[in-house]
Amino acid sequence: MGDLEIRPAAAEDVPAIVAMLADDPLGAQRESPDDLAPYLAAHARLAADPNQHLVVAVREGRVVGTLQLTVIPGLSRKGATRSVIEGVRIHADERGSGLGTLLIEWAVDESRRQDCQLVQLTSDATRVDAHRFYERLGFEASHVGFKMQL
Repeated sequence: MGDLEIRPAAAEDVPAIVAMLADDPLGAQRESPDDLAPYLAAHARLAADPNQHLVVAVREGRVVGTLQLTVIPGLSRKGATRSVIEGVRIHADERGSGLGTLLIEWAVDESRRQDCQLVQLTSDATRVDAHRFYERLGFEASHVGFKMQL
């Protein structure tokens, strides 16, 4: 994969992250790269929380991928700690390069390092290609997810 670095996202990375979040049919409907203020505020909250790991993949000084890993201590499953992978995005130029696999492998490895017993994620029902990708990496479509807009 060449000189790839996976590192915590800095405030300076937020414009590139937001651009990737907005660069698909679903993201284009809910993201607004024109106003970075809410994203920068969210980044500050994430950076201050030790259970949040917003990372970027950087190649040749350019942000080419991102994901958020959240570590959640819990009582269920005999007090198991779990992690949730969110906001996985790969720059359009890098899709199909194996970068997504590397980012998910990083998240699984970090989850183990954080003593998680379970890694979970959700994927929009319309993202059929993403479902195949996650299944290829060993994830099971085991639950039905529910959301409520507030």
